[in-house]
Amino acid sequence: MSKHFAVAIDGPAGAGKSTVAKGVAQALNAIYLDTGAMYRAVGLYMLRQGVPLDDAALVAAHAPQALVDVRYVDGAQRVYLCGEDVSQAIRENAVSAAASAVSAVVAVRELMVARQREIAAGADVVMDGRDIGTKVLPDAPVKVFLTAAAEVRARRRFLELQRKGQEVPYEQLLSEIKERDHNDATRAASPMVQAADAVLLDSSDMTVDEVVSAIVGLAKQRMEERRA
Repeated sequence: MSKHFAVAIDGPAGAGKSTVAKGVAQALNAIYLDTGAMYRAVGLYMLRQGVPLDDAALVAAHAPQALVDVRYVDGAQRVYLCGEDVSQAIRENAVSAAASAVSAVVAVRELMVARQREIAAGADVVMDGRDIGTKVLPDAPVKVFLTAAAEVRARRRFLELQRKGQEVPYEQLLSEIKERDHNDATRAASPMVQAADAVLLDSSDMTVDEVVSAIVGLAKQRMEERRA
């Protein structure tokens, strides 16, 4: 049994995984690792290099050159691509689709999963993504599948982008979310599925604080069980 504690939070795009995971990590005094940001960085690399996202072989060939690193500055996660801080650049809406495309490539997932496991081996972590509980950290004592209705997730994304000054039609975001859900759930490489031992949480009618509280409570319960 690992001496470190891990919380795995999986779920579809826009379910609030990153926001919730940050809150849980802070409450548990653990490191937060946004795995989706790592795939976004690879997607950004491919966009910058002009690599066709629908050409898995070319994406795989370029993947080793997309040097992704995660560092913690003043307690906050920063994502670097080939030495450049791209923490803001990877949040552009165009990068979302690229992240979904590259994450379906086996070679990309193998590179990212190896790095994610390396980080988890050295610290207590709260990790969110699509396959954390099923693939990356299958032995994590706490697994949560966080979801919400597609319409709710599209509305959240719409408001988030609006706050950043990016005007993207709600209908476009809803269509993109539904397409990404389908792609993530049907891809051959580590498809997004709820782990058999994961707790299902639908955040459609829950506040962020309510979701964080539920997961923290579950984590503390599992910690007590491990100590018993």
